[in-house]
This record gives sequence, structure tokens and C-alpha cells, in this order.
Amino acid sequence: MHWSEHAIWWHIHPLSFTGAEREALPPTATPVPRLTRLTPWLDYLVDLGCNGLALGPVFASETHGYDTVDHFRVDSRLGEEADLVNLVEQARARGVRVLLDGVFHHVGRGFPALPDLAAHNPDGSERVFEGHKHLVALNHTSPQVTDYVTRVLIHWLDRGIAGWRLDAAYAVPLPFWRTVTARVRDRHPDAWLTGEVIHGDYTGYVTEGGLDSVTQYELWKAIWSALNDHNFHELAWALTRHNALLDTFAPQTFVGNHDVTRLASRLDDTRHLEHALVMLLTTGGIPSIYAGDEQAFRGIKEDREGGDDEIRPPFPQHPAHLAPHGENYHRLHQHLIGLRRRNPWLVRAHTTVKSLTNETLTYTATHANHHLTVALSLADHPTRAALPGPNWQLTAGNATLTETNAEAELPPHGWLIATPRD
Repeated sequence: MHWSEHAIWWHIHPLSFTGAEREALPPTATPVPRLTRLTPWLDYLVDLGCNGLALGPVFASETHGYDTVDHFRVDSRLGEEADLVNLVEQARARGVRVLLDGVFHHVGRGFPALPDLAAHNPDGSERVFEGHKHLVALNHTSPQVTDYVTRVLIHWLDRGIAGWRLDAAYAVPLPFWRTVTARVRDRHPDAWLTGEVIHGDYTGYVTEGGLDSVTQYELWKAIWSALNDHNFHELAWALTRHNALLDTFAPQTFVGNHDVTRLASRLDDTRHLEHALVMLLTTGGIPSIYAGDEQAFRGIKEDREGGDDEIRPPFPQHPAHLAPHGENYHRLHQHLIGLRRRNPWLVRAHTTVKSLTNETLTYTATHANHHLTVALSLADHPTRAALPGPNWQLTAGNATLTETNAEAELPPHGWLIATPRD
């Protein structure tokens, strides 16, 4: 089993997390070693149960990190290369791997080699990314671009990182990724490469593009939408599709990230935060937790300049300074992540729906000879859920089992995870 299949990521956006300025520092400014502020949070993520730190952009950029101007230089708002290397070493000492975020579909207008590497429209104008005129697309048919991206990936893998999240991978031609990933694996065969893919043929990015995984936006959407609409049929359909993906690769699963409204703000009923977390941690895939979601942070993404501010807030200098109101949800994360780590087979588990109504769902997660059962209820009244056989024990949840252990009694908005008795 590849190390990535044991990974549970804690994901942060470093520039906003550390309270960095909105715009790049002047070229003559002294770098500010804000990456050192992340060291206390390494113990926090380990205590949470995670073993991976997924960093958002850390390279020199003009504003938010996704308008890169130099992939070989750490943004001076965060420090210098030595600060990043030290963070990687501090993480490794705790058994934590570090993932970097690489933006290789587009760059900022201040990118030095832009005239040579930019993609152009038929009229000669530069192509931009999704209407953002300050984000200029690279020419992915150019051998120079292929060489450049390959060198960047290898440069930081040589310095100890474990892999890459490839931003906007869905907008880059698959043959480009195939060439780059093959070259990278020649030097770093153990690297994990996951792509941001929002829609389309997820499997193709693995089989044709050479990536290891992609972001599972379909499951993310089905989870919160099913909870809000009291429509578990939508989720059941998405789980069927998810099973098909697991036949080829382990998708990167999540219920929150730096690009979407926080789950606590997205859900109409915050009692269903627990249901969402249960689904994330009992279905197949490689899960990630967006920093602050484990504390039930709120935040709404808006389509305007500065519209990411609420979902990317600055964090305190030390975890001890977090407000206490999220502690119960934090403890639930610890409990369910612990369950996940004790059952590593879940990374490849297929989900089989056993019973289904608009407001109730029972499913089993199975891989090889391993299995567990999950029952969820969105109803305002008590419900019952049949378990697949008598030999089950309650592992987590607010439900109770009947005397025969073949049926569960769920309170309003209840849930449970049951595992076979030894």
C-alpha cells in the first residue's frame, strides 16, 4: 500500500492563515518568516489525528498566491527557502508529510518569462484564466513550459516534500500532465500527485494524465446538498459513482477547502455537521480536513474581490488561543479520525446502500474481509435502522442498539457507526 493511502491531510492557506499582507512585499523588503508560525500547529494536527500538512501556495506571488511569479522562491511574506525546508523537517520529525500547492495552468502578469511561455488566442492576445485578466495561461504545448514545470516539481521534492496538489489541473491538457508526471516519477517514484478537478472525467486524469488522485467535488456536493434537501437519494447516487472511481484510484475527499463556503455556513442545520463528517470518514478515499472546519468555523465565499476573506481567516499564533466553542466538534473529529486510522482499509472501501428513504440512510463500507455499517437520520422524530445481521457493536454515534444487535434506534437527527463484534 502506498503511503498516501494512510494519509489524512490537514489543509491550510498559509498566506491568510498567518495574517500576511494582501499584496507582495517590495523587492527590497526583508522577508518575514511567517512559516515558522506553523510549527505549533504541527502538534495540533497530530493531536487531531492527521499525518499530513497540505499547504496552499507558498511561492512568490503578486497577491493571493495563485498568481505566481517565481515557483523557485518562497513568498517573502512567508519567509525564505530555509523556513520552508525547516517546516518540512519539523513535520517529518512528527511523522507528518508535507504537500505543496503548484499553480501551473497560469501565472501572474509579473512572471518574468511570460512573453516566451504564455498561451495566446488566435488574435494574438494572451489567454487568461476564467476571465481573470491578471492570471495569464501558460502554453502547455511548449516544451519550455513542460521543462519548467518538471524542474519546479523536482526541485521541491528534492527538498523533502512528499507530493503536490496541482491547481486547476482540469484546465491543463492530459498529455502535458502525462509527460510531466512521468519525468517526475523517474526521480521521485514515491511522490503523490493529486489534481484539482471540479468536473469531467475524473478517472482520465489518472489513467491518461498520470496523476495519482483528483479532488472529489461530486461527493462533496452530494453530501451537503443531500443534508440540506433531506434527499439521501442524491447521496446514494453519488456513492455509486464514487465506487466506480475507487476501482481505479483513491479520490481526494473533503467536505471543505479554501475555495468553498465553510460547511458550518453551507448547512441549513448545523446538527448535520456530524453527519457530513461521518460520511467523509467512513467512505473510500484520501480525506482532508480544511483548517478551522474541525472547530466548526463559519465563512461564506462571495464572488467579488476579497470574497475569500471569510473562508480564509487568520489563525491565532498558537492553538491554545482558539475560541472554545468548537471544542465538541473538534473532539468528534479526533474520535472519528481515530476510527479511520484504526481501519486503514477504508481508503479503498466500497459503499453499499442497505436502506434508503429521503431522510434515512443505512450503508455498509466494505473492503476485502473488512466492513462497518453506518446509519443516518435527518428526521425530526426517532427512527429505526436495520443492521445487516446480529453481530454488531456500536462504535460511535448517538443511537442505541436493540437487544439482538440487529436493529438500531436513532433519536431525531441521529447517527451511528457499528462494527462487527470480535
